[in-house]
Amino acid sequence: MTSIGILGTGRVAANLAGKLTATGHHVTLGSRNPETTAAVVAAAAPRIAVADQHTTARTADIVINATPGHSTLDRLTDLHTELTGKILIDVSNATHDARDGLPGDLCYPGSSLAEKLQAALPDTHVVKTLNTMLFTVMTAPDTLTTPPTAYLSGNNQHAKTTVTGLLADLGWQPTWIEDLGDITTARAAEAMILIVPHIMRRHGVQPFAISLTR
Repeated sequence: MTSIGILGTGRVAANLAGKLTATGHHVTLGSRNPETTAAVVAAAAPRIAVADQHTTARTADIVINATPGHSTLDRLTDLHTELTGKILIDVSNATHDARDGLPGDLCYPGSSLAEKLQAALPDTHVVKTLNTMLFTVMTAPDTLTTPPTAYLSGNNQHAKTTVTGLLADLGWQPTWIEDLGDITTARAAEAMILIVPHIMRRHGVQPFAISLTR
């Protein structure tokens, strides 16, 4: 059993926490308001622990970033000490909102949030994945009619192998996982989000993944 800390308490974090707990991992949600969050989580999912973000990052074996991408860099830089030596899985997208609230321009054009995190946290193994799909698909990839793709970017191969194992626990088959290379390749995966708002405006919010087909 792996101890997993998830930074964030929104839909993405709750979805991942539920599935990872169900597969036998010990999961802690890292909240900026842990007392309020704990009361909600205790009623809905009593097996999931809640703590402040510093405690969550310090005590977990693996940390997942599910905080809003536009504010992630500041939040996680503040956790530099707690994240030292850890695998940090970044599933977020850093964008500025368009007028209708959907993702607009990238916060880091010509780079990526994952690259910024790796530069700010040099002693942390950052792995980018699961940011190219609706959050429900992260934990139920087999519900789509076409096999989806989970892209991986990161500098440390051992970290990516560990993350691949967690993806399997979430229901991802090995052939659905595409290792793009080092952390600089995350800029390609993050840029894929720019197509999503145009699709949503035409078809509404439906489960999707931006997939590679052969």
